[in-house]
Amino acid sequence: MAQSYEQAGVNLEAGYEVVARIKQHVNSTKRPGSMGGIGSFGGMFDLSSLGVKEPVLVSGTDGVGTKLKLAFALDRHDTIGIDAVAMCVNDVLAQGAEPLIFLDYVAIGHNIPAKVEAIVKGVAEGCRQAGCALVGGETAEMPGMYADGEYDIAGYTTGVVEKSRLIDGSKVTEGDVLVGIASSGVHSNGFSLVRKILADNGLADDKETLEWLLTPTRIYVRQVLDVIRQCDVHAICHITGGGFDENIPRVLKDGQGVEIHEGTWEILPVFRFLEEKGGIPHREMFNIFNMGIGMIVVLPKAEADKAIAILRSHGETATVIGSVTSGNKTVTIK
Repeated sequence: MAQSYEQAGVNLEAGYEVVARIKQHVNSTKRPGSMGGIGSFGGMFDLSSLGVKEPVLVSGTDGVGTKLKLAFALDRHDTIGIDAVAMCVNDVLAQGAEPLIFLDYVAIGHNIPAKVEAIVKGVAEGCRQAGCALVGGETAEMPGMYADGEYDIAGYTTGVVEKSRLIDGSKVTEGDVLVGIASSGVHSNGFSLVRKILADNGLADDKETLEWLLTPTRIYVRQVLDVIRQCDVHAICHITGGGFDENIPRVLKDGQGVEIHEGTWEILPVFRFLEEKGGIPHREMFNIFNMGIGMIVVLPKAEADKAIAILRSHGETATVIGSVTSGNKTVTIK
């Protein structure tokens, strides 16, 4: 079938095989409200099933950047989908939204069904962790666009939050504290620099180091939603590209800053390794990486112990790492 298209480098039969392979993974992500299955032109979700009186939809889209290069080097593709989900759902969580649906887009030079299945298996695992349904996606075979064995992946999610419970930073007050939740590692930001450091130190092909750095991004949805339900949360920061310096000020008002107390959490060994091998100034590390803190919850000081107890009940490592002060949206590390 479609021999002319196959001569141009596109294998439609492989595409059909991919759909057959991924059905089980997609079905494993179903949740209340999800409708239909893969194969439709659009993914569906029944918003009326949630009982939300004034629903606000919060959407996010992202990819995993050049972390993909590590997956290519190791020929391991079953975790990168978790990263794609995490980067999207953690973003909408920052507004207080519960992720409902997820769609993925995989562009690949030549369709290798087993590889695409591994990618989507990771996406499904991320969706299960986040409690959202994988309702659709696209696998595009694009010969000539990608080197042999390479691909790109991007994701999209929509979540919902009751309008009265939308978290937008407007309640942040001087004296609020920052509860930091531990990251699993570098997550999915800064890998252009990471890869340069590896290359400069002759580690670009070191399997043990690559596996260490390929650790999937932590997904914080269920545990932080539990905090939101039980505590007076004023703001949430997802610490992604730009580290502390770019992400924390996004929830501050004019005249506010934050003071972070280094030593109140563990800076993971991977960041010590990158700082040393890359010769990066210590303060600059906070403007590039998450430094062991993947998510920050801002709330009144009186609520901190309760929030930390909830997070720890979910198996998270959390601690007060700083407070809101006066300032010009500045981040001070002490």
